[in-house]
Amino acid sequence: MMKGRLEVITFDADDTLWENEFLFRENEMRFCELVQEYADQKTALELLLKNEIKALPIYGYGIKGFVLDMVETALELSHNQVSGETIGKILALGKEQLTYPVKLIEGVEETLSALHKHYPLVMATKGDLTDQKRKIEKSGLKKYFSHIEIMSEKDESGYRSLIERLQIAPDKFLMVGNSLKSDIIPVLKIGGYAAYIPFYTTWEHEKADKPEMCDRMFALNSIQDLLSIV
Repeated sequence: MMKGRLEVITFDADDTLWENEFLFRENEMRFCELVQEYADQKTALELLLKNEIKALPIYGYGIKGFVLDMVETALELSHNQVSGETIGKILALGKEQLTYPVKLIEGVEETLSALHKHYPLVMATKGDLTDQKRKIEKSGLKKYFSHIEIMSEKDESGYRSLIERLQIAPDKFLMVGNSLKSDIIPVLKIGGYAAYIPFYTTWEHEKADKPEMCDRMFALNSIQDLLSIV
């Protein structure tokens, strides 16, 4: 139990509050079908991931960068022979993903509704600014949060800056999320609390070894389980 220890509870958004990553997995498969004359699925996915990671410092996180990475990968796999029609289909995948309805994860709204009566709630997400703002508005969850931040990177430096803006100490801060790499490990390293709620699919770049359990980390089965620890 953490009653009396916390001043702020902060939530990741994608795959913690609403579903997101499955759309990338679906479009990866559709991309593989579009370039199947040039490469098998394994080869196409490996090159796509390589190009995504390489381009992160340029494009950042999000769907728009993902679309550009698919275009670049198609050009590489085809030795610049891919048709304009195929490029158009890749762009259409991105546009469809950018307009996909926001689907909340089960129990999210009920949990936020209960918690925001007792704690200031913060949303800390990363990704394309326009797309994240769209999802925040469409989710209907904005009313529960006293502060919303779209971060360029969720690392130790990013969390220190967030905590400074919130004017709290790290040991009064709880981060709730599905990514060990982005939501859990960096927060533990700066002295905060972290609640890990795994989602059924995770981008390869976000995977990390689970840290040793400590008294500042909680492994939960669902977001509703938060109510029993805070």
